[in-house]
Amino acid sequence: MRQIRKTLAVLVLALAPGAAMYAQDAAPGGLVTQRILSLAMAKTIAETALAECKAKGAHSAVVVVDRAGQVLVVLRDEQAGPETVDMARRKAYTARVFRVPSLEFRESSKGENAGAGLREVPDILAAGGGVPIKIGNETIGGVGSSGSGQENDDACAKAGIAKVANLLK
Repeated sequence: MRQIRKTLAVLVLALAPGAAMYAQDAAPGGLVTQRILSLAMAKTIAETALAECKAKGAHSAVVVVDRAGQVLVVLRDEQAGPETVDMARRKAYTARVFRVPSLEFRESSKGENAGAGLREVPDILAAGGGVPIKIGNETIGGVGSSGSGQENDDACAKAGIAKVANLLK
């Protein structure tokens, strides 16, 4: 009898994750489970990105947005220009919405490309410096950097994500 209970317990544990996923898909109106970017992780990303830009001699701003595109963290170097915060926010938002770096979005939405009209969507900014924050293929946020030139802003944002890469699994 003890062996049967152990076997049943192992089966239940082994099947539970798959059953939960099936139940979620099979039950219209059921609950949806999402991974959420924590404030602590967002702060680490922003602090690392800002430090990376500062190490390059730039006065920048960094913004981290959550999966809904809402601002979680804003950091601005005391000598950064007044436009940098809004630009960093828009770059982070662009990366989150389109799930690609804003530098890639800039290239794919140029001139007569099919995505050119997307540049007109409010809060979108087709400029380098925004990077999506992902767990696998799931986008859970975005980070934007502004104030050190588009390629450097991109590198600073990526450095912020690299700092927490081991937690994004």
